[in-house]
Amino acid sequence: MTPRDSTGIRPDTILDNLKTAVVCLDHRMRVTYLNTASEMLFGVSARHCGREPFDKALPYLADHREKLASALAEGAAFTERELHLRAGGGEPLTVDCTVTPFTDRNGEAALLLEFLSLDRQLRISRDDQMRIQNLANREMIRGLAHEIKNPLGGLRGAAQLLEREIGDDELKEFTAVIIREADRLQNLVDGLLGPRRPPNKQAINIHEPLEHVRALVGADLSADVALVRDYDPSIPEIEADREQLIQTFFNVVGNAVTALDGSGEIMLRTRTQRLFTIGGVQHRLVLRVDVIDNGPGIPADLLPRIFHPMVSSRAEGTGMGLPIAQYLVHLHQGLIECESRPGQTVFSVFLPLEAIDE
Repeated sequence: MTPRDSTGIRPDTILDNLKTAVVCLDHRMRVTYLNTASEMLFGVSARHCGREPFDKALPYLADHREKLASALAEGAAFTERELHLRAGGGEPLTVDCTVTPFTDRNGEAALLLEFLSLDRQLRISRDDQMRIQNLANREMIRGLAHEIKNPLGGLRGAAQLLEREIGDDELKEFTAVIIREADRLQNLVDGLLGPRRPPNKQAINIHEPLEHVRALVGADLSADVALVRDYDPSIPEIEADREQLIQTFFNVVGNAVTALDGSGEIMLRTRTQRLFTIGGVQHRLVLRVDVIDNGPGIPADLLPRIFHPMVSSRAEGTGMGLPIAQYLVHLHQGLIECESRPGQTVFSVFLPLEAIDE
């Protein structure tokens, strides 16, 4: 039976609510304990790691056997900052690591390993900077749009008055061009401003707007483009604006279709994720929607700027689809991220599901 303290709280309950990843190794360097943060950090299950040699249970630590064995034998604690961990094809991890020897209840030497993920901290800092930059961009765009719309309306009105005074139909073609181009610029400016109303949030199943987008996009897809889905049916309903989510995912999926250039696969995947931070606020549970394509990937020099207005890899692109998607996600207190390499691009949308930790 797991012991309790005087408050009646089980120690493993406390450890499972820590943000720090905790791993215990016995005198044979077998894994005896993993908390929830460790499972999330290393992508493993505590149930499958029990009593396994640590380098088999946690491949990320395999290259550090000598240091850990020395700490166990000598009883010497140590700390390493910004330690880079790699495991085969897994994503590299950057952590602060503290190793502390102790004696277990059987009197045997053991090790307590603590890992603080710096990738998470770096991501939170990067996301905060992105949100601040996005707000600054929108304020600049709103000011610029206001300065454009006033003279543009006057220009269009003058062209309409001039058209009424001209009797020559051939000359009227020129005023028609002015009016048409003024309307095009007006639509472009309206697109820059994005939606002008706050989200009308209602309880919805996230798969409903996703299926709507899948049907819209699938109607015009090439036969050589597969649009597949990998949904988690257990995800609870989310409070969100259905129309704004449709526009968000339509923009992101449309971007993936363009990237494939006529052939390939796009996957829509839904999952939940625990203890996720958005805008400096930690959420117990968030919804994650991934849009994954197997296209050529986004150029490395373009990747940091893909959510900036008017940035596009295509000459005919407006560069507004992703910034608008980002804005709509931010209206839902969410986050959108992108990771890309040749052969795989993943756009991930995170939306809060459960109550926020105070």
